[in-house]
Amino acid sequence: EKRNPHLFDLAQGLVFRCHIIYYKQISSNHLLSHKDLLIFNFHHALFDFPLMRMFHHDLNQAYITGQLLYDDNTNLRYLDYAVIEQQMSMTGASMFWLDALHHCKLDQPLSLPFDRYRLSNEHRTGRGTTISFDFGQDLSHHFLTHASSNNISLEHLIFAIYFIFLFKLTNGQTDLCLAMNINNNRYRDELKSIIGLFENVIPLRCQLDPQWCFHQLLEHVQMITTNSVKYSYFPLQHILNQYPHISKHAFLNTSLEFISYSNNNAVMIGDSQLVPAPFSFNINEEEILNVSDFSLSIHHDMNVNQLSCTINASLDLFNRDTVEKISQRFHSMLHQLSASIIGNQINKPIYELSLTLSDEQYLMQSLNNTQTSFSSPLTCIHHEFVYQVMRHPQKLAVELDEQSLTYCELLYYVQVLSVTLLNEYNVLPGEIVCQCVERSLSMVIGIMGIEMAGGVYCPLSPRDPQHRLHALIQQTQSRLVLAHRLTKIKFDDNIVSFDIYSISNINYLNSEVNYNCLSSVIVKSTQIAYTIFTSGSTGTPKAVQVRHKNFIDCMHSLAYINSFNKDDTVVQMTRCSFDIHVQEILGTLLVGGTLVMLHPSGTIDFDYLSEVLQNKQITYLHTVPSLLHSFFTFVEQNNNHNVLKRLRSLCSSGEPFSIPLIGLIVKIGITNCILWNLYGPAEATIGSTIHYVNVTDDTHSIPIGRPFYNYRYMIMNQYLQSSTIAQEGELYVGGAGVFAGYLGRDDLTAKALIEIDSELFYRTGDLVRMNNNGLIHYQGRKDYQVKLHGKRIELGEIERCLLNITSISACVVMKWKDDYLVAYVQSSHINEQELRQHCQSHLPPHMIPSIFIILDKLPLNQNGKVDRKLLPSPDFSLPTGKHDGIVPRNTLEQQLQDIFSQAFHIESPHVEVSFGQLGGTSLNAILALTLIRQQICNKVDIGLLFNNPSIRQLAQAIKPLLVFEELQETASTVNEIHETDVHLTPSFIIESLGIVLLVCQWWYPIMIIHQWGPFFLPILPIWHLLFYTICSRLLSPQNVKDDNLFSWNYYRWWFLNGLWDNNTFWLQHILGTPL
Repeated sequence: EKRNPHLFDLAQGLVFRCHIIYYKQISSNHLLSHKDLLIFNFHHALFDFPLMRMFHHDLNQAYITGQLLYDDNTNLRYLDYAVIEQQMSMTGASMFWLDALHHCKLDQPLSLPFDRYRLSNEHRTGRGTTISFDFGQDLSHHFLTHASSNNISLEHLIFAIYFIFLFKLTNGQTDLCLAMNINNNRYRDELKSIIGLFENVIPLRCQLDPQWCFHQLLEHVQMITTNSVKYSYFPLQHILNQYPHISKHAFLNTSLEFISYSNNNAVMIGDSQLVPAPFSFNINEEEILNVSDFSLSIHHDMNVNQLSCTINASLDLFNRDTVEKISQRFHSMLHQLSASIIGNQINKPIYELSLTLSDEQYLMQSLNNTQTSFSSPLTCIHHEFVYQVMRHPQKLAVELDEQSLTYCELLYYVQVLSVTLLNEYNVLPGEIVCQCVERSLSMVIGIMGIEMAGGVYCPLSPRDPQHRLHALIQQTQSRLVLAHRLTKIKFDDNIVSFDIYSISNINYLNSEVNYNCLSSVIVKSTQIAYTIFTSGSTGTPKAVQVRHKNFIDCMHSLAYINSFNKDDTVVQMTRCSFDIHVQEILGTLLVGGTLVMLHPSGTIDFDYLSEVLQNKQITYLHTVPSLLHSFFTFVEQNNNHNVLKRLRSLCSSGEPFSIPLIGLIVKIGITNCILWNLYGPAEATIGSTIHYVNVTDDTHSIPIGRPFYNYRYMIMNQYLQSSTIAQEGELYVGGAGVFAGYLGRDDLTAKALIEIDSELFYRTGDLVRMNNNGLIHYQGRKDYQVKLHGKRIELGEIERCLLNITSISACVVMKWKDDYLVAYVQSSHINEQELRQHCQSHLPPHMIPSIFIILDKLPLNQNGKVDRKLLPSPDFSLPTGKHDGIVPRNTLEQQLQDIFSQAFHIESPHVEVSFGQLGGTSLNAILALTLIRQQICNKVDIGLLFNNPSIRQLAQAIKPLLVFEELQETASTVNEIHETDVHLTPSFIIESLGIVLLVCQWWYPIMIIHQWGPFFLPILPIWHLLFYTICSRLLSPQNVKDDNLFSWNYYRWWFLNGLWDNNTFWLQHILGTPL
């Protein structure tokens, strides 16, 4: 009709066409032969399916009599019906449809397993595919018998089955609305003889309860179908007009049609028999012309009393193999329903029906076949460590800049600490010992020392506010906190703390240590090794308890796949609040590798990190993707690819692995490095699934892979039924890594752990789906927990912290654009500064919202809950009105504003607002620091940026550095000029005289002892010090300004240094101390 608009013209009454197609040459008598076709083509505005029998009757009468039936204008005509319909009272029907569709989301399509989505500006192509199958004799018999024996309409039975299928196919969607075609809408007897379109499309809404049995659903479907058909005369357009705010009516794209027919449909026209021929609009062998996104037709052949099914789907949204899978799932569900009818199990809840196919069940079982026996007989973390010490005692165990310890030296310090914990602090097996230290060698000694003493390691972050640290200590009921001089000030006097640095004191080490007490410490593999806090939805952090065997099995799995091994040099990147630090530290020592620590700000000082990676020849690195992307961008911009050339294994976890990161890895040329994407909550011990990332693969998402050895997983829906392939479900982790529970929270442990087939599984709360290859893809969270830069954050904990402020009546915290936390606060008596200060004193830095939006009232939906869609979008460039109009005052501030704009992706950021309030993260700050060093001053460090977070503050802090750089450049220029004029040579006389005096001074004490006896020895120290003072005065450089090599100042320093070395030697032997 679109291509040939002249063929049908409603205005001119052109609504019908007839075509004769001859199979062979036209016969002389013009009679139709057996295979000739007679095509009647009606415009749909004129004709509907029930008119077929009436048309055949009229055609036969016209053929026999040779004339059309006479219309005496006394019968009701289609035009009369149209007038009557407009005059009908529609109030009852209107009220019915308003009530039936109350709160129905007509504009949201069903969550079918689409392969792709149609964009808002895309038009329907009409390309579709069709899959058909017969129910078979047995299936048809069971359903037909069940319908007749229970006095149920076959159409209602089919609709009930289809609603169950949609409920399962949409992964548990209970509010289902689809298009129902009313083919015979002649609700009055006088309409049954009128030629015209009486068809209507109505929405059929089913709000089912998954706990219903099949009969309960069937009764509900009977009721809603009967009522909907009763008011089907209400035009669809009138129904849609009741919802003017909805522009797209998605329910029309899913439909069900039930058709009963008889194959004996031969039409007698006079003495001739016409047989209907099947016909469809085929584009090619696999495509048809399709008008809906997804439709299902059930056909009942009344001659043989059998059912068949046809599924039509749009190729705009589905692949053909997906539609074939859907067909197989429907067929499988029909067999399950049939079996339940036969076995009289029809009262089982409908949610127990499964769409999982047998090959999918086999795939899941094979992927969970991960049982592997590791050879190590050792049971605890410290046993594994001692075993590595015995294997290579002189191997480097841990380094930090210029400091280092071998395995043997590390064991010594660990034993000293363990004995101290046992003897002086009476630490008992299984007792929690907290540790709050910055990255250092002491951190390693402390962790392993706690384990060797039989204690439970619990890390506390030095970055957390004092209030939170005290709350965590109270929650663990720990009697002791290991600290050092930088963190000891965070704890009150009533908290017992021990400075780990004290064990390296020379007097402490020289004291006798009784190691016998260590042999009496008995620790089993089932005992807790460490406890680490994660964010809690109740407002209180949760303490995850991990056993020794959990951790050892996890490390063996990683070593087994060669993620890291004994030959690796591992850089410790992760903060102690993130459980990966336990793998980096303890895991490296367990496999016999070398651990390289960074200084506290080392991970965000990319210049320093680059030096460490290159100088220490790092081979294994593990961190979050966002930090990897920032660091690799820095490396690429500085063209310093050599820092990564030693990397053998690169592991990423904590966040979804991004496709742009792969492109960056390829760009900087480290494709020979093994790349891993690791997933796992703390409750599953570091990790539970892992995937080897092939950078050459063309993919749109990176899987989280398959389970570790001795781990299992299940993907299930909210009713604990297995999800099908490509269907979203919650991930449950079982096996060797499942934690021991939350400390002191049996109620939360009971919710988190579930028994499946006599095995405990952890309910992760993470939504995943499995592809056809058995690889798991992470989809997101099912609750309000979020991941931000690798940290797990319960938004409820932040909200409860804010609600503790009495002036706040309601609040909502949301993650914004994957990088920021935004808090919406309902209050009229508080400002942003007060909110930020409160959070800073109660929450760790990564949980403090980037911006606070204060509203008089939070928007609510019809159910009285906060409508998150109506919350205003944050504007990071304009935090508050009082900053309006502030502009850079000088060139330096302008340069910094340009850098902040580039780093924090904000146009013209305010100069007096901290980058945290601008929505900045630590990764943005790293980029800003890099740009500042490149463009303004290379002396700026990360600490200066964090201590001066606004543009104006930072400009003031950088000014002295710029002045100092200018002075250095001036002095360097003068020295260069001076060095070109003066070239001093060594003085043989001065050096000879100096050597003679130093030799005499060294032998002098021996001569005194030989001639005068040892009772003159106490006088020697006084004489040595007096002689050194006299020489330093006599050789005073007051009148000499030259510091060049071989100058007077050089020889003065050379002689006095040798003199002091002699003094140190003798004072050590005489007094026992060099000073």
